[in-house]
Amino acid sequence: QVQLVESGGGLVQAGGSLRLSCELSGMLFSIDAMGWYRQNAGTQRALVAQMTGSGTPTYADSVKGRFTISRDNAKNTMDLQMNSLKPEDTAVYYCNYRRVKTGTTFWGRGTSVTVSS
Repeated sequence: QVQLVESGGGLVQAGGSLRLSCELSGMLFSIDAMGWYRQNAGTQRALVAQMTGSGTPTYADSVKGRFTISRDNAKNTMDLQMNSLKPEDTAVYYCNYRRVKTGTTFWGRGTSVTVSS
């Protein structure tokens, strides 16, 4: 099993920055993928950014150029640096871990981000 705990959420003004962190523990493999998802009220969780085991990042079009995902396998952490935040970025952000061999996914409980105008 894999356990994930997010932190770093909060309230910021538009144009500000936040850095989200995810601490992982359990059975971890470097080839597995990690990512950040977010969910607004009344919507399903959507991909924000993903980092494969090979280090290839993927971003949602809405955050390209503003968000940066990183992972540190030695520290078992994953971060999401969010710059130039917009009110549309307001959501609960979830850390995700995906076992590539099985497709099994693991989720954290989420951290709330609110961006004011």
